[in-house]
Amino acid sequence: MVKEQNTIQIAIAWCLAWGDGLEPRVDLEVLKQMREAMLGQGQIPASAQPFVSQAQALQAIPDDYFPKNLAQLREDYPTLWHEPTQIGLVHGGATRIKQYVFEAAKLPDVRGASALLDRINLVDLPAFFQAERSPRFKQCQQATEYCTKVREWLEQEFAGLSQALIPELIIYSTGGNLLAFCPAAYRNDLANAIEKRYTQETLMANSCAVGDTFRLLELRFGRLTDPIEETHWYEWYQRHRDHKLVQAYYGKPNGDSFEQFQSRKNFNELVTQLAIRFNQRRAGQDIPSEDRPSRRYPTMFETHPYLRRDESERRSAVHQAGQLPGEPWFSDTLARKRIAGQKSKRDNQNTAWFDRANWFDNWQPEQFESWVSRFEQFLEAHSDLANSYNSARRPLQEDSKEARSLREVGNASKDFVAYIYADGNNMGGHIQKKIRTPEAYRHFSDAVSKATEQSVYWALAQHLSPHQLDGIDDAETKGRDGKWIHPFEILTIGGDDVLLVVPANKALAIAQTLSEEFERILLSLEPSLAVKSEDLQHSQKDIHRYQPAQAKPSQCQLSMSVGVLITAEDTPIYYAEKLVSQLLKSAKKKAKQLKQDWKYYGGTIDFLVMKSVTMLSSSIEEFRQSGLVIQGKPKLKLYGAPYTLHEIGGLLKTTEALKKADFPRSQLYQIRSLLERGKRTAMLNYRYFRVRLGEDEQRLLEEAFENAWCQPKDSENGGNLAPWMSLKEGAGTTYETIWRELVDLYPFIDENIDDKDQTEPEQPSAISIPANREEQ
Repeated sequence: MVKEQNTIQIAIAWCLAWGDGLEPRVDLEVLKQMREAMLGQGQIPASAQPFVSQAQALQAIPDDYFPKNLAQLREDYPTLWHEPTQIGLVHGGATRIKQYVFEAAKLPDVRGASALLDRINLVDLPAFFQAERSPRFKQCQQATEYCTKVREWLEQEFAGLSQALIPELIIYSTGGNLLAFCPAAYRNDLANAIEKRYTQETLMANSCAVGDTFRLLELRFGRLTDPIEETHWYEWYQRHRDHKLVQAYYGKPNGDSFEQFQSRKNFNELVTQLAIRFNQRRAGQDIPSEDRPSRRYPTMFETHPYLRRDESERRSAVHQAGQLPGEPWFSDTLARKRIAGQKSKRDNQNTAWFDRANWFDNWQPEQFESWVSRFEQFLEAHSDLANSYNSARRPLQEDSKEARSLREVGNASKDFVAYIYADGNNMGGHIQKKIRTPEAYRHFSDAVSKATEQSVYWALAQHLSPHQLDGIDDAETKGRDGKWIHPFEILTIGGDDVLLVVPANKALAIAQTLSEEFERILLSLEPSLAVKSEDLQHSQKDIHRYQPAQAKPSQCQLSMSVGVLITAEDTPIYYAEKLVSQLLKSAKKKAKQLKQDWKYYGGTIDFLVMKSVTMLSSSIEEFRQSGLVIQGKPKLKLYGAPYTLHEIGGLLKTTEALKKADFPRSQLYQIRSLLERGKRTAMLNYRYFRVRLGEDEQRLLEEAFENAWCQPKDSENGGNLAPWMSLKEGAGTTYETIWRELVDLYPFIDENIDDKDQTEPEQPSAISIPANREEQ
């Protein structure tokens, strides 16, 4: 594959040779020959050599070169200083994605909405640039005919744009966003084309794109004024660095002021400017200097109080699909989601309902590549994982590989599913501080995307296996009983974001492996992300509550936090998404705090087991603070989340130990109910129930729970605090416990999962301590 530096050279040379007009200043065939020659096929035409030389000169500037004054820059690189040609840079993509994806209540519609957005970002937009001609864009190479259709549409809507674009212009096109160079005259056309493509294909999805032009030296040294001599440079920064506005832009002075100034003045400054304009346009602000359509008036379909609406109750229905279960009514928008969901699941036998209707704009669905099919391709390339995943060597029929509903996913876990929402930690900070060139942007984006996608496949393959549907034959799943499926749903993988639905009994193990594999794969692709040796010296005892002596420090500077919601399969998807987003936010907050305090770079996981939709009437944070925190002396915290990756592994081992010890279910609930009565009451009742177990079971519980979790932080007398753990907070001590989480996870170990309607067993009598003797 062509190296990043060479592809950026091709992109810059292409824009320089094209010039500032709508027509190239050299013959188009000469441009194509120049590109082929820079790819290693043929000689560079003489008329294009000056532009190639300029691009090579820019790329040849050493990484550590940064002049303290502009006179030195003009003296060292006079030809680049006087280069007048502008280069276009465009940033765009989908916005308010969750609003579009999760407005529907059913999985097929959510899946279809996600598939539509993924296809536009990964295929349609790169197709503008003839991406099927580059090995970097494999999905485009697998859909060459469709890419040709996309460019035919592009040429019809924006004449001349398609011939001005080549694959090397794309810096990245992942995570729902695109960043690309283009000839200066086409920056607005390309931005308009991005927005129009999203609207054309989805009807309702929000999108935004902005573009600007920059001089050649700006790609290396950030924003420069015209003329360049009037740019505020390092001397100016030294004089004004204490001003609040300067500090807001460059950051507060911290150590080497020259390094701080240099870290701001690079290609990242251009991307930041585009990001600011992106947010302004997304908010509806029009820029008078731009001759572009306004975004103030988003797409809207008129409704009427006396007309039937579609299943989402948002738009007027235009067609009833009598061939589908329940004979649902569809609007144009919802119909596109549903058919896209069917296509992405390779369900082509039941799409006649769409072909028989007269849809808006005569839109026709194209074939969508399923995430499951990419998972299968990954297994083909990794035979060891394939053997682990399909250890029984059970063949899967071609028409029944994907789960088609949440009920099918939950069938592998007694009607419980888990939503897993993962996101990278400190990505924005790393980009701002470390990513300073277009090549670095491209390489880092590709590395993160690859690490994210592959870590998902590793986690699924290690912990799941094909599942045969059992007892699932009803109106919605007619004819599916006995089919073999992949028991998971990949809703989206984009950039460093992941949203999965998996069986509840494997959720935490998958989340842990996902985060661990992300760090491992990313570090193998980006060795520069290795944690410094001095940051590995911090005591693991201050970071982990579970057997800190066995914890291994994280080796990668970037990690992934995960939110996990375990719930019944009939929980509304939009509601589950809101809750799992809160859990992810909590996990990321924990990771940020641990990094600030103890230089912990690893991932974190927060989870919640919700057996009833009515369990929560507020946010998760409010629920925990009001119901699970007892203020007093001492302060009691009746939950342990969020957890580090090492701790989540220990939590699973401890739950397994409870299973092996055959700890009576009634006593589990009894101890949980006594936690809120106070520290000593809970400790005494735990001891009472523990000594009633057999010797082997007591020994197992002592090793897996008491010695692993409940050792005092500062004690020379041994013993433990079971079922409590001590946590220093300021001048006082808070006692927290993982017992509630152990009880919640207990049914989900070894696939012994209770029905969601199961009632807790009757609780036996317990030992009580009078209130006046309880520790205050």
